[in-house]
Amino acid sequence: MFSSPESRLDQLDQVSRHIEAHQEEFVQTLKDWVAVESDSVQPLPRLRQEICRMMDMSADKLRRLGATVDTVDMGAQQLPDGQSLPIPPIILAELGNDPQKPTVCFYGHLDVQPAAKEDGWLTEPYTLTEVDGKLYGRGATDNKGPVLAWINAVSAFVALEQDLPVNVKFFLEGMEEAGSIALEGVLRREKDRFFSSVDHIVISDNLWLSRRKPALTYGTRGNSYFTVEVKCRDQDFHSGTFGGILHEPMADLVALLGSLVDSSGQILVPGIYDSVSPVTEEERAMYSAIDLDLGEYRNSTQVERFLFDTKEAVLMHLWRYPSLSIHGIEGAFDEAGAKTVIPGQVVGKFSIRLVPHMNASTVEKQVKRHLEDVFSRRNSSNRMAVSMVLGIAPWVADIKDNQYVAARRAIRTVFGTEPDMIRDGSTIPVAKIFQDVLQKSVMMFPLGAVDDGEHSQNEKINRWNYIEGSKVFAAFFLELATLHE
Repeated sequence: MFSSPESRLDQLDQVSRHIEAHQEEFVQTLKDWVAVESDSVQPLPRLRQEICRMMDMSADKLRRLGATVDTVDMGAQQLPDGQSLPIPPIILAELGNDPQKPTVCFYGHLDVQPAAKEDGWLTEPYTLTEVDGKLYGRGATDNKGPVLAWINAVSAFVALEQDLPVNVKFFLEGMEEAGSIALEGVLRREKDRFFSSVDHIVISDNLWLSRRKPALTYGTRGNSYFTVEVKCRDQDFHSGTFGGILHEPMADLVALLGSLVDSSGQILVPGIYDSVSPVTEEERAMYSAIDLDLGEYRNSTQVERFLFDTKEAVLMHLWRYPSLSIHGIEGAFDEAGAKTVIPGQVVGKFSIRLVPHMNASTVEKQVKRHLEDVFSRRNSSNRMAVSMVLGIAPWVADIKDNQYVAARRAIRTVFGTEPDMIRDGSTIPVAKIFQDVLQKSVMMFPLGAVDDGEHSQNEKINRWNYIEGSKVFAAFFLELATLHE
C-alpha cells in the first residue's frame, strides 16, 4: 500500500499538520461533548435522555465522516424500585471494507461518572474550561477525549481526501460506568457479522504512568469480591447487659478479616499464590525500563512509605501479583460519638485482585476453606456465611502482536520516545470480554496523563495529550497498514 517509509512519513506529516491547524475546532467539539451530562451511574430519566442525546451526537458525527452507522436498540433496564429506564443504544460504525487492508475496531464509552461543582470542582464540571493547557471537564479523559482523538485522526484523512490506510470500525456504548449492561450479548450477536472482519481491537480507557511519557497497557488484574457475614441475631445488643456473656459477631468478624493479610501485604490464604505465573527475565527487563521516580510517585500519593523500596517491586505488586484489600463493614456503628452497642450481625467486605493464571472459582474455594477453618477454631456459637459476589478474570495481551508493534512505532514517531510498557492494577472487564467472546487481539492504548483525575474532581485532559494523541492514532493507522503489507 505504501511504496516507501518516506511516503508514509510524508502522508503522516500532512495529516499531523491538518490536526495541528484544526485543533481549536477539535477542542470545541470536545467542549460540546463534555457539555452533555451523560451520567449513567445515577438511574434518572433525565440523565438517560442525556446519554441517548450523546449517542445521537456521536452517530451524527460519524455519519458526516462518511461512516455507515447502525444504532443497536438495547431495550430497557428494570430497576429494583420497579421503574424502567431505557438503555442507551450502542453505536456500530464503519469506514471502509477493503479486504486488502487490516480492519481495526475502536471501543469507547460516552457515559461519565456523576459530577457537581459543590463536590470540590474548581470549574463547572460540564463546561470544558482550559487553564494552562489543561482542559477540565467531566469525561474529558474518561472517555470522550480519547474517542474524539480517534475520530479526529480519521477526519484528517477524510478532509485531506487521502485514502484511509486501514478499515476503521467504532463500537461505542453509553453504560460503561454502570457495568456495561447487555454489552456482552451484543458482542455475541455481532461476532459473525460486525466483528467478522475485525483484526484488532483498541481500547483507550486508561492512563499513562507518567505526566509526559506515553505508555501502552498489556494487562489488567481481575477481581474476586467477597462478603463474610457473622450473625448472632437480628437485633443489636446493649454491651452493659450482654457484654461478656456471648460471642460477639464483631469480634468474630475482626478475627476473620485479620486472618486474611499480614502487615507486609502477604495474603495468608493457603494456596493463593500457587497459580501465579513466575516472573521471567524479559519481564524484569521491561519493569526496569519503565520511567518512574519512586520518590515523586510516593509524594504525589501523599503516602509516607510503601511496603516496598524499589520501583520494580512496587510496580510488580501493583500489576502482576495478587493483592487483598479490606473495604468495609456493614452493621457496625460508624458515626461520630460513643454508642455502647454490640451489633447482632455484621458483614465484612474484601476483595482479591487476580493475576494470570489465577482462577476465580479456585480462589473462592480457597478463601471459603480458610475462613471456615479460622472460624471453627474460635468455637463461636454465631453463624458465618462467605460469598463471592464478583469474579472477574485478569486480562493480558501479547506485546509481540502487530498492533502493539505498530503502536510502539507510532509513539516513537510522534512523541520521539519509546513507550512505557505497563499493566494496570485495577480491573477493566471490557478488555477481557472482548478477548474472550470475539477471540480477537485487544490492545489498550491510553492517551491521558497520570494526573488526569478520571472519576474524581477536576478531571482533565491536557490539550497536548488530546492533539498529539490524535496524531499518534493517525500514525498508528499508517504503521498497522505497513505491517500488513
